[in-house]
Amino acid sequence: ISIVTELRSEHAKGRVGAGINVRKGTISDMYADHVIQPVLVNSSALKLATECVGMILKIDDVVAVKS
Repeated sequence: ISIVTELRSEHAKGRVGAGINVRKGTISDMYADHVIQPVLVNSSALKLATECVGMILKIDDVVAVKS
């Protein structure tokens, strides 16, 4: 939790490229470490999650399993 607080502090200071380096357990510049996640990946994941929720909500019947 403390590292997330530190990350939020770095973002508040204007370091928008700051992120959590999971290998070192510290905050580092993600641009300098060449860790960049494309917007397409995030938007595709959100679209897929939305479609999955929609399919789950459309389930009308629950199939009873005989034991």
